[in-house]
Amino acid sequence: MTLATLRSEGKGALARALTRIEKAPDDTDVIDVLSEAYRAPQAHVAGMTGPPGVGKSTLINGLIKGWRARGKTVACIAVDPSSRRSGGALLGDRIRLATDPEDQGVFIRSMAARDRLGGLASMTVQAMVLMRALFDVVLIETVGVGQSETDVIGVADTVILCVQPGSGDSLQFMKAGIAEIPHIVAVTKADMGATAERARADVVGAMGLSEVAGGWQVPVLLLSALQQHGVDDLIVAIEAHADYLKDGGHLVGARRGQAAQWLIESVRERFGREGVRRAGYLGLEGEDSPFRRLSEVSRRLSSP
Repeated sequence: MTLATLRSEGKGALARALTRIEKAPDDTDVIDVLSEAYRAPQAHVAGMTGPPGVGKSTLINGLIKGWRARGKTVACIAVDPSSRRSGGALLGDRIRLATDPEDQGVFIRSMAARDRLGGLASMTVQAMVLMRALFDVVLIETVGVGQSETDVIGVADTVILCVQPGSGDSLQFMKAGIAEIPHIVAVTKADMGATAERARADVVGAMGLSEVAGGWQVPVLLLSALQQHGVDDLIVAIEAHADYLKDGGHLVGARRGQAAQWLIESVRERFGREGVRRAGYLGLEGEDSPFRRLSEVSRRLSSP
């Protein structure tokens, strides 16, 4: 299993690779391909968060169509609530995301959140890193559990927060501190007219109270995915943020920080706080792979 093989064999090979990663994340061939992918990123990663019913899936459908019309390949990770019976993804991508299964330029993977509260699945990072090396754009849709969905900042280059008019979302998100994480805010369901305009004004006012990091001014967009209104504006905003990260030299450092944080959290999940203490330095230098480092640390901490 190599990146060259996955590129040549298409979506079926990628689906099998992701299944293998989920079943055997510590196997040598899995670590090798993940490390290869980590060192060869080509996609921009956009994460979309917001409450259930805000229209994230409809919006993602619009984004996929927009990017495909521009000739870009797109992969999507849709994190779903978990089935109590099977533990698998409860909704599934076939229901929520309508794409052409024959289109080799679009790949969608549903993942179950299981017992994680941050809006992502446990294998989201590994899947993202692999897709990031194979596609032009990677989209991540969080499960939609509410105000605790801040994990997406640790996996996406650009975070889009979706707010629904008339639901009190804007004030609740500001109270919860989630306003600190988005790079773009999308007020959905613009067809609601004055209600949508008021929601946008509320968000603009609330965002104006927070500091803008690094000179990036967070745009607050009004859109309706069903009517395809504003979707192109969102694509332009995402690509503008991607250019901002690259031109300002922020992208490499941000991704390395995300990888280092994933490494620390993974060691904590496996060995607890004492394991993190015993592991010592868990930073990443140069092209260090977090997956290979996790394997090395795990072997060391597991040895008598």
